[in-house]
Amino acid sequence: MKDKKTIIVGVTSGIAAYKTLDLVKTLKKDGVEVFVVMTKSAMAMVPASKFKKASGNKVYSKLFEKGFDYTDILKIRRVDHIDLADKADVVVIAPATANIIAKIAAGIADDFLTTTLLAVHCPVIICPSMNVNMWNNPIVEENITKLRALGYHIVEPEKGMLACGYEGKGRLAHIKIIKEEVLRLLNIATSLKGKKIMVTAGGTIEKIDDVRYIANRSSGKMGIAIVEECFLRGAEVLLLRAGSAVKPRYIISEITFDTAEQLQKLINKNVINYNMLFQVAAVSDFKVKNTFQGKIPSRKSVIIQFQPRKKIIDQIKKLNPRISLIAFKAEYGLSEQAIIKAAHNKLKESNADAVVVNDIGKKNQGFQSDFNEVIILFPDGKYKKVLRASKRVIAKEIIDTLINKHII
Repeated sequence: MKDKKTIIVGVTSGIAAYKTLDLVKTLKKDGVEVFVVMTKSAMAMVPASKFKKASGNKVYSKLFEKGFDYTDILKIRRVDHIDLADKADVVVIAPATANIIAKIAAGIADDFLTTTLLAVHCPVIICPSMNVNMWNNPIVEENITKLRALGYHIVEPEKGMLACGYEGKGRLAHIKIIKEEVLRLLNIATSLKGKKIMVTAGGTIEKIDDVRYIANRSSGKMGIAIVEECFLRGAEVLLLRAGSAVKPRYIISEITFDTAEQLQKLINKNVINYNMLFQVAAVSDFKVKNTFQGKIPSRKSVIIQFQPRKKIIDQIKKLNPRISLIAFKAEYGLSEQAIIKAAHNKLKESNADAVVVNDIGKKNQGFQSDFNEVIILFPDGKYKKVLRASKRVIAKEIIDTLINKHII
């Protein structure tokens, strides 16, 4: 495994592109391997030769260079933009024009830079630079909001005199600030290196007959945000994912399940091999007592009986006493004090190292939403409230808090 960190610096056609030369030089001085990818328009701003000299590496810009032959690709099974994406520990786009921001938000891949961005599996930093009116345009604001929710890191522009003669917010952030963010994310990218972490995600189903089942509304988005954050921080992860749950963006080792019984068997088999378990999956509290064979006729009434299910979460520490256990608990319509009390009870019942609890009764957050608001409770009675944010941001806050509490 490589020890030297690799940064991809994407350069687009903002007038501030010349400042990015200093970013490349200072990163290079710190012993970081830097590869520069330029858009066609960026090369009209600053010659690619200057970035080649600053980085000491080839500058990438064209998907199809002179002499391209698809048969060569088929022989060696290597593509430049995929190779580069696989090397990257962090990607930084500086300056990021309104155009590149819109492309990333829409998933457009029509050049070397945007194609590489769709293939990377590392943190991406976007450093906008544009006219103040462009920065304040609702379309740009919407795109930035979308990218934040997707987990991109935004280094906001500064206020000041702009190249166009306007004064206001839109100037590229100071290179020192951008570099500090790059180095911070490089450190985060290895903060869980050596840890083996298992995460469960999605909701279980309960069979009624051979055609029908009962399920809950869990989409698995919170669990996926957790496992992706652990993956991006260098952990070896195993995802136990409900078949109906959303899928992760990255290539992550996973096993799927449908029922609580299947999930229990997977945990029983694997939990001894891991340092930490995030039990995020929404496991049914009840099982159907009187399941039916075949298909229940739809023209007659039927009584379905439920009985409480043994809690999977309460068995984890018995299976692996050394594991760090993070329990997730959903409550509905309770006061904050009542939610904290319920989380405290769950801590005692499961012997968990922390409980993350949320109110799924609140609108536009929790089940099926991209947003959440949680309280993280610890055995010493202390807790941290994480206000409403995207689930990717919530996942970052949870991991950071657990690291600071020395639970991970």
